Amino acid sequence: MEEKLNYTNAFEELQEIVTEIEQGEISVDELSAKVKRATTLIKFCKLKLTTTEEDVNSILKELEN
Repeated sequence: MEEKLNYTNAFEELQEIVTEIEQGEISVDELSAKVKRATTLIKFCKLKLTTTEEDVNSILKELEN
């Protein structure tokens, strides 16, 4: 069963992909798929960070009022 993607899981998977690429553990055949997956994970993490920042700013603004 696949885990629901969250920031922590996405970031950890992204780190694993980067490590595999840096250490040359990925074959040329796998490289394209890994880069595509990394791109998806980066987009997910960026969106999550942006959304969280907006939520925090909104809460802080409410506290100021």
